[in-house]
Amino acid sequence: MKVIEHFKKSNSTLFSFEILPPLKGKSIDSIFNSLDPLMEFNPAFIDVTYHREEFVYKKRADGLLERRSVRKRPGTVGICAAIMNKYQIDPVPHIICGGFNKEETENALIDLNFLGIDNVLVLRGDPIKSETYFTPESGGHEYASDLLKQVENMNNGIYLDDDLKSSVPTNFCIGVAGYPEKHFEAANMRSDIHFLKKKVEAGADYIVTQMFFDNKKYFEFVRMCRKHGIKIPIIPGIKPISSVKQLSLLPHRFHLNLPNDLVDEVLKCKNNEDVRNVGVEWAVQQTRELIDFGVPCIHFYTMGKSENVMKIVQSFA
Repeated sequence: MKVIEHFKKSNSTLFSFEILPPLKGKSIDSIFNSLDPLMEFNPAFIDVTYHREEFVYKKRADGLLERRSVRKRPGTVGICAAIMNKYQIDPVPHIICGGFNKEETENALIDLNFLGIDNVLVLRGDPIKSETYFTPESGGHEYASDLLKQVENMNNGIYLDDDLKSSVPTNFCIGVAGYPEKHFEAANMRSDIHFLKKKVEAGADYIVTQMFFDNKKYFEFVRMCRKHGIKIPIIPGIKPISSVKQLSLLPHRFHLNLPNDLVDEVLKCKNNEDVRNVGVEWAVQQTRELIDFGVPCIHFYTMGKSENVMKIVQSFA
């Protein structure tokens, strides 16, 4: 079922979860062990992230260094199929620009379509760790909006090969990312929303936000989107803080602001168990306010750990 169909059929706020693929060499059981405790809450869908390649330098026999591409986590297609098979829940694979050319993207989308997967979340993706700015693959997409257009073209039966006759269209529901505190590369919030609207005009069906810890940021983001004619659902993304280290890690990695009250409470904690309790309490309050606001769904970033998220969702079971 399409994500937006889940919203239309529900009279209350839904929950969804996002997972990380396991590191190469690990079992799919690591994902199942994380998801099993969350199944009692009937998630509407489960997002599966994609992590692009990294580059490492290996010393050769002649003493010179060789640059090699390494993918530390597997792709999403097999994981999505496993989730569908085990839980009968709709997976939402993340499709990124980075590391793929257009033909590779098309082939991945064909595979997903053959599996009966109805939804994709299209993203540009991050730059390679060794690079400051994003560089597209040769023959790939530079912007998420271009990737979105490729998916939308396939939904209209338009493939890369112009010679194909009577091509069967796909029927993907397309999600895109939104940033309540703006994308870190955007000049300002108005500019960020301008380009978000371009994605909506190109065919995006819904928006999932980056994580945030101040609901006022989300409420203002929604207000600005509606003011600029963006009418599609905007799904808030929530992550409970779980360690003192995340006070610096999360702002650095996700370019977000942590409210003073939350930081003060975390700094009072004697250990990370106390921090996790503070994080759960804060996220419960966020969730309660968002439900009262009338959001169609709340998207939880599990980061591979379900215990904290389970405690949050239990408060509303």
